[in-house]
Amino acid sequence: MELDRETFDLSHGTFHALAGGGPAGRPLLYLHGFPDHPPTATPFLAELCGHGHRVLAPWLRGYAPSPTRGPFDPDKLVGDVIELIDRWSPGRAVDIVGHDWGAGHTYLACVAAPDRIARAVTLAVPHWLTFLRQLRRPAQLRRSWYMALFQLPGAGWVVAARDLALVDLLWRRWSPGFTLDPARRAELHGCLATSLPAPIKYYRQMLRPYTAAGASLRRLRQPIATPLLQLHGADDGCVLPPSLDDGRRFTGPHELNIVPGLGHFLHLEAPEAIAERVATWLR
Repeated sequence: MELDRETFDLSHGTFHALAGGGPAGRPLLYLHGFPDHPPTATPFLAELCGHGHRVLAPWLRGYAPSPTRGPFDPDKLVGDVIELIDRWSPGRAVDIVGHDWGAGHTYLACVAAPDRIARAVTLAVPHWLTFLRQLRRPAQLRRSWYMALFQLPGAGWVVAARDLALVDLLWRRWSPGFTLDPARRAELHGCLATSLPAPIKYYRQMLRPYTAAGASLRRLRQPIATPLLQLHGADDGCVLPPSLDDGRRFTGPHELNIVPGLGHFLHLEAPEAIAERVATWLR
């Protein structure tokens, strides 16, 4: 299925997005993570369209061709998402599927604008407060070394060096055994090369608890009432599958499924199977 390109003039600038599915389909917003952008998820998005969804997948703030200027604190990033929902689907709540940072945005959006979100799915990242607790575990700290690297001056140069070799390393470690095809890898490299250092500034904001990012995380103490499914690959090399009981974070319908044999980019590794799980939950 061919996806179209659309643009939306929001308060922070012009945002670009992939769009597909019939106009009568149930609206679904897909939010990508790091180091990624919407085109890598084309097979997954096409599967969702085949399940009857009208899909929109924006390049988030910090990722060209959407605006690459900050600020990058979570409230501002989620503000883009909510404004986009209001512009794209006025008067009708949408489903959200978020991967990696997109999952983080999804949790916060469910708290900030519950009336605009019908149902939600997060991929590869637990509730932010649960993840911060997991960071105390040595196994998670070893996986999160790159977050510390991104705090250093010149980190953008390190990421861009040798044709984004660090990005390729992260993909290999996070989803063992999975490789993007050369065309999609080249397209992703082009996006990141144009966007850096903006994408790594997400991490600089997240690890500064006394900034606006800290206020956003404190708001997540409010339980999420939106029906929400968490999917996590059992072989995720980036984020440990959640083992902490965070059921208190949710007051609405909630499930956590650990999917065997898949890594961090589980929806790219098995687009048909993950789309089926997502569509079943959203129905």
